[in-house]
Amino acid sequence: MTGTLTLAAAAAALGGKPAEAAKIKSASATHVAGDSYVAAKDGTRIFFKDWGPRDAQPIMFHHGWPLSGDDWDNQMLFFLSKGYRVIAHDRRGHGRSAQVSEGHDMDHYAADAAAVAEHLDLRNAIHVGHSTGGGEAARYTARHGKGRVSKLVLIGSVTPIMVKTPNNPGGQPIEAFDGFRAALAANRSQYYLDVAGGPFYGFNRDGVTPSQALIENWWRQGMQGAANAHYHSIAAFSETDFTEDLKLIDVPTLVLHGSDDQMVPPADSAELAVKLLKNATLKIYEGLPHGMATTHAGMINADVLAFIKA
Repeated sequence: MTGTLTLAAAAAALGGKPAEAAKIKSASATHVAGDSYVAAKDGTRIFFKDWGPRDAQPIMFHHGWPLSGDDWDNQMLFFLSKGYRVIAHDRRGHGRSAQVSEGHDMDHYAADAAAVAEHLDLRNAIHVGHSTGGGEAARYTARHGKGRVSKLVLIGSVTPIMVKTPNNPGGQPIEAFDGFRAALAANRSQYYLDVAGGPFYGFNRDGVTPSQALIENWWRQGMQGAANAHYHSIAAFSETDFTEDLKLIDVPTLVLHGSDDQMVPPADSAELAVKLLKNATLKIYEGLPHGMATTHAGMINADVLAFIKA
């Protein structure tokens, strides 16, 4: 976007009003900037963004693979304009977090999220996870979130498990994920362009006009992270079984999924997850893709806001 973008124009772009833009300015002004990194238990430096009044209800966002906290820019600006404190971190090996050799598994990812939440003393928080971040948010809530999490939102989440197993006959064969690994190792840059330009946003569907800006922003986030982390994370998001995590979660949970999600088909994810959660609501969006929180941000934001306020 070129030129100077006024607050009023920014609000309009987000589907808001000039008054909401003023809230963004006011909320940001009350935030005292500090160190944007926290050390995880094993010393790994985790980057985070923390915007808004410290006394506002926090919303913490968990991003998908192989992206960064930047994938939540639209949501962070929207909920900031509504008076919330918004936080997004970069998973280890992703974005601006440390490119380490170890810990590319869901236990470490959840513990790293816990380190951020504890560092910022987040309480009565809403946690929102997309795709791989949905698994991370679920494991965090189940294992670390007692007394800290008030509600959970899972968007296109990998829960309960993606890979085909005897207990998950509807899952995707391991060969599909081996293909992901092979493509990443052969030419990561081209692979990320292909994913973003194809199934992630549904740009491979007839009648859908691809957005070059979205493709390039996806590629930018992916290439900012570490190839080794992204490679090992494929096993983390595809082979981790979140069944017991979901059974432990008792906070109100909103499960959102697109019916045309080509990355994480809803029949073997969202539709199974709601049966395991104690207090869940499922909404399937007809025809929407895996990346619907970006392509249809206004719709998703409104539904998440309604859930938070309910």
